[in-house]
Amino acid sequence: MRLSTLSAILRYGKTIFLLTVVVVVAVFIYISTGLVADLSRQERERMEIWADATREIVSSVADDSGAAIDIDFLLRIIESNTTIPVLLTDDEGNILQQRNFDLPEPIDSLNPGVLSQVNQDFLADKLHDLAHSPNVIDIDAGAGLVQHLYYEDSTLLHRLSYYPYIVIGVMIVFVLVVYLAMSSTKRAEQNRVWVGLSKETAHQLGTPISSLMAWMELLPDMGVDRDTVAEMNKDVNRLSTIASRFSKIGSVPQMVSADINAIVTGATTYMSTRISSRISLSTSPAPAPIEVMACAPLFEWVMENLIKNAVDAMDGTGSITVTVGSDDAVAFVEVADTGKGIARKNFKSVFQPGYTTKSRGWGLGLALAKRIIAQYHGGAIFVKSSTPGRGTTFRVELPRTRGKLA
Repeated sequence: MRLSTLSAILRYGKTIFLLTVVVVVAVFIYISTGLVADLSRQERERMEIWADATREIVSSVADDSGAAIDIDFLLRIIESNTTIPVLLTDDEGNILQQRNFDLPEPIDSLNPGVLSQVNQDFLADKLHDLAHSPNVIDIDAGAGLVQHLYYEDSTLLHRLSYYPYIVIGVMIVFVLVVYLAMSSTKRAEQNRVWVGLSKETAHQLGTPISSLMAWMELLPDMGVDRDTVAEMNKDVNRLSTIASRFSKIGSVPQMVSADINAIVTGATTYMSTRISSRISLSTSPAPAPIEVMACAPLFEWVMENLIKNAVDAMDGTGSITVTVGSDDAVAFVEVADTGKGIARKNFKSVFQPGYTTKSRGWGLGLALAKRIIAQYHGGAIFVKSSTPGRGTTFRVELPRTRGKLA
């Protein structure tokens, strides 16, 4: 299975996981909202019963017909409300009765019907707020006598209305922690695999490279042309450099002060003889040395990957321009090609492991380049500009140093 396919599966798996979480949260909100609505409806019904009891008592006082009613039963209904804050007013807005409010000052036990000014102001504010709410029941006691019952949601209903969001918040935090932990574990596991593979590759290359170096010393004595031996020796040394690069993956490379001009020139000089003659590769170094802290073999690897990527972006012909420069605190290298370009939406995707537009390849070159620049050199690599059909410019930035070149 190609890495691009595996990467796509992982991305879709994450999407499905997140969608599942969203659906679960939505269902939980729906159920909780329904419970809150049911409780609110039940409290409304209790208040309507409370209002009916009040209506009956008021009607019995105002009615001279002498109809018998169970006053004690009605009072028990009214007094049974110990959780829902209630205000009863006349038609002119005067407060006749209050129950279950947490008043700012205690009520005088000797004269409970007389409230302090602070408590009166508190209840007046409550009445003003409740007058603009749907929690109002009008009580028509007949004979032109109208009263109004205002009530707040009970403490239980208040808490229950917040509870779903608290639980959802906890669920989201839990899911994020699990998701990040899984992602971190997966990345760590992938890193261990790649590091192990790289070091094993370097180890396996070591023996045949050593053997080839020994043979290179014997070839001139065997009558092989010295120019041919010199060219072969370059490639053997190149294999040794590649093995050294692989062995450095997963280890902290040795960073030394170096001139970025020299590193880039060395990489482009080598690549110029390894690409098609129909592709022009030119270098524009900075006019003066630019000092950076770098691991030359790894930075050369980055340059080679960028140049190979530029070559792959062209249909056999075109030009590649490598420019070296600096700002106040940053040294930069730009690799511009005349290839097919990159869509803006893929500017970041090209650095993901497994991303490739070729029918062959693993799609690791740019991902490896980003890791070397960001993790080891403390720099940045990104697509500076790209126009489909006209070409792309990659830019690498490294912090400048101020010291003596090694």
